[in-house]
Amino acid sequence: MKYRDFGRTGIRVSEIGFGAWALGGGWGPQSDDDSLAALDRAVDLGVNFIDTAAFYGNGRSEQIIGQLLKCRPEKLFVATKTPPAAGPWPPSPYCRAEDRYSESYLRENVDRRREMLGVDCIDLLQLHTWTRAWNRSPRPLDTLRKLQAEGKIKYIGISTPEQDQNSVIDLMRRGYLDAIQVIYNIFEQEPAAELLPAAEECGVGVIVRVALDEGSLTGKYRRGHRFAPDDFRSKYFAGDRIDRTVARVERMEADVAPLLPADRRSMAEVALRFALAHPAVSTVIAGIRNVAQAEANTRVSDLDPLPEPVLLKLREHAWLRGVWYSGK
Repeated sequence: MKYRDFGRTGIRVSEIGFGAWALGGGWGPQSDDDSLAALDRAVDLGVNFIDTAAFYGNGRSEQIIGQLLKCRPEKLFVATKTPPAAGPWPPSPYCRAEDRYSESYLRENVDRRREMLGVDCIDLLQLHTWTRAWNRSPRPLDTLRKLQAEGKIKYIGISTPEQDQNSVIDLMRRGYLDAIQVIYNIFEQEPAAELLPAAEECGVGVIVRVALDEGSLTGKYRRGHRFAPDDFRSKYFAGDRIDRTVARVERMEADVAPLLPADRRSMAEVALRFALAHPAVSTVIAGIRNVAQAEANTRVSDLDPLPEPVLLKLREHAWLRGVWYSGK
């Protein structure tokens, strides 16, 4: 496992992090025993960065990670997320910050996150979404600064709103954020234009999510694939989306295969290596549910960077499809 600087924090984090959404459910049946085994194996293989959220099983994912923290001697860096109070997701430009992220709400929620994880101080607290409308007066971030001064959180971040990831650039330049979590993958390459360079200039840690496009970039799905109704992917790939996505992945695979050795053509590996290729990226949080996935994803860090001809070919496969929300 290789490690990278996490922005200006002075912390070194594993290139491949542990994305813990599935541990809380929502991606098919998941036993706590499988979750703990996956976490243990990932740590054995050098992972020291774990990302979770209140939303993941209403704290279930956090609680499982808390169990891990009690029995592992290594210093692990855990990032979690606080969602906004009830209202539209993502927040509307007409939402008031004091309604969605009031100081009393944030204090109560952060204390709950500490309780779920079993820690006195959270390594990184991220607001789970945001709206550009709050940039002029980002009061929720002022509250997090208070909690930081009180020793309840070490670092402050935002998980970018899917439809407006660049909304956090101004906040980074004004010094509000220690880290951002962004969607960046072969299909979604827009962050390379300004968001990632700005993070690098500002010394802000970058956590890449959805590097595998919710599994599609592994190449494991086929036309006509259907997910269970309670599986998040049934909405993400609603209607004809899965068929259109599979067609795109097949074309991409055909393009890059001739440029790679036969034993390095795994689309999952290619997708993760693509995300790691940008110098602003600190860690890529691949979703991990079991020991096999822990081993497969962490192995990517030991591979050589993608050759330049492959990166250039992958740039041609950016897909300007907008944001896929339920019902669109």
